[in-house]
Amino acid sequence: MLRSPLPRRRFLTWLAAGACTPSLLSCTGQSDRRPGEIVFWTMQLQPKFIPYFTTLIRRFEADNPGQTVRWVDIPWSAMRSKILTAVSAGTAPDVVNLNPDFASQLAARGALLDLQPRITAAEQARYLPNIWRAGQLGTETFGLPWYLTTRVTIANRRLLNQAGFDTPPRTWAEVPAFARQFRQRTGRYALFASFVPEDSAEVLESLVQMGVTLVTPEGRAGFDSEAGRRAFGFWVDLFRAGLLPQECLTQGHRRAIELYQAGDLGLLQSGPEFLTSIATNAPAIARVSEAFLQIRGENEATNVAAMNLVIPRDAANPNGALRFALSVTNSANQLAFAREANVLPSTVQALARYQADLTDRGGSPALVRARTLSAEQITSAQVLVPAMRDLNVLQKLIYDNLQAAMLGRISTDAAVTGAARAWNSRLSGS
Repeated sequence: MLRSPLPRRRFLTWLAAGACTPSLLSCTGQSDRRPGEIVFWTMQLQPKFIPYFTTLIRRFEADNPGQTVRWVDIPWSAMRSKILTAVSAGTAPDVVNLNPDFASQLAARGALLDLQPRITAAEQARYLPNIWRAGQLGTETFGLPWYLTTRVTIANRRLLNQAGFDTPPRTWAEVPAFARQFRQRTGRYALFASFVPEDSAEVLESLVQMGVTLVTPEGRAGFDSEAGRRAFGFWVDLFRAGLLPQECLTQGHRRAIELYQAGDLGLLQSGPEFLTSIATNAPAIARVSEAFLQIRGENEATNVAAMNLVIPRDAANPNGALRFALSVTNSANQLAFAREANVLPSTVQALARYQADLTDRGGSPALVRARTLSAEQITSAQVLVPAMRDLNVLQKLIYDNLQAAMLGRISTDAAVTGAARAWNSRLSGS
């Protein structure tokens, strides 16, 4: 499962076929590279963080004579096509900011450098162990942890009280009874979860929190199990009982934000900093909003979203790239970035210092509480959906079959077996 069955030539053809869009190759081609240059790609961090990275890059260059850094910032929506095009053309940057989901797809096909033999035990020990694992496929390490976010439950206190509750549900097992009473007493929905295959992986993460193994070590469908049937049934039953908005089948997480800000949704799973957006877009809702711990499963599993720095296998300056990636993700630089960007750091030392000064960073009492809860969750949180090849395919198979069951076209059991059969048949080539 960790190696692509495709030869490299066919893999590059596959990349190019899905990535034939204009790119930044003209400014990052290998032919115009200066000796010692490190090309560094990030996702949508300009112009806000230009001062931060300008200072960081100057310091790195001063400490590493002969090495220079060319920083290229890519829009979120364009990164996938840009990096695929660059890898297929042999013009990849040296260091790239990617999330583990997409990075693992490149790593599984041999497109990223294995960092494990290049990292010392002391360097690895800097990072939170649970976050380090999100950058691994088997024994290979494809990425260094960078910044993190972890969801909290943002609740409309007014609607919560109207429904007869003091707090939102703490576990998924508590959700059905909560959602039913909430709907009956307020006329509004308690929560929103998107089943659009190209959108949030929140539903996949909830399956793991409910005790489901998505994929076995051999790569087969682990969700074809009793736990999988219970978890599929959870969402099917919730929808058929009228306790989820109909548009959860056709719209993404953005719709949940709109409903919450309109006062039509009781709970929103989001990052702490979303409270700042609510204060701007819906001040009346912000005044009655309060943060609580993320909804989790009986196994207490808490999800975290991570960003990594990866090095393409064909990077022109891999040694300089690794030194730079280690510098960007060291404790001092992570702490500075976390404070400026309102995210969480992924090193043990930086997280401890970040937690120590939370109350000094300002913000409303609700925002301070949300940041505190988010930071408290991080030491036990993990990337619940493991890095794997073709994760996007797995999500589509599960979501499509869940939708069919939610609409009554097939049974819950058929949804599980149908998704499992389609996934397993891909592995066997049938």
